[in-house]
Amino acid sequence: MNRTDRLYALVEELRARAPRRLSARELAARYEVSVRTIERDIGALQQAGVPIYADVGRGGGYTLDKSRTLPPMNFTPAEAVAVAITLSRAGGSPYSRAARTALHKIVAAMSAADSASARELAERVRFVTPPDAGEPASVPAVLEEAMSARRVVRLGYVDADGAETERDVEPVAFTAVSLRWYLIGWCRLRDGARVFRIDRVRRAALLDEPAPERSFEDMSPPPPDHVVRPLELV
Repeated sequence: MNRTDRLYALVEELRARAPRRLSARELAARYEVSVRTIERDIGALQQAGVPIYADVGRGGGYTLDKSRTLPPMNFTPAEAVAVAITLSRAGGSPYSRAARTALHKIVAAMSAADSASARELAERVRFVTPPDAGEPASVPAVLEEAMSARRVVRLGYVDADGAETERDVEPVAFTAVSLRWYLIGWCRLRDGARVFRIDRVRRAALLDEPAPERSFEDMSPPPPDHVVRPLELV
């Protein structure tokens, strides 16, 4: 059994036995590998976002939270690769880190045969990037958390003239123009709606204060030749 098949089998084994815990020794015997190999495999799955929990001591072992996992999925290899292509272009966007763990979960939940086919198909997709092309700026994780938790965030921000100011901002929405991302929020320093370029944020600190409820429509309207649409999940 190769490692890809073993990782998939480990998830399914833990899912089937949950909430019972299985020790690394039991799993090593089941898959005819060393205990150390099982520990590395479990660590890789945990890093990929699979909700596997470990207890130490006598009677301890590994278990999986079935309520937070997906059953085997009917994604075709082509569908999985299409998702991977889309997520690979998400660099610099909000929740790009979550996109990577989501992709790991999708692949882990596929059947072993479909997962292997998807990986083989992915090998035939290549991106060409100019050697001097810069990476898109990453949205700081604190801005993602501020948006999700609806909390005020303190920014160290550099404007177009190079002047840096400190601003307390009530986050309202993320928006993008081409591959450049912006934070739309209510700036308390200017007492009005403002749009902040993400790559100009030098520092960001989450404050304890909840952000007042504001809608996107409360902000300034978009340019007349632009159409603003929300992200759709279906």
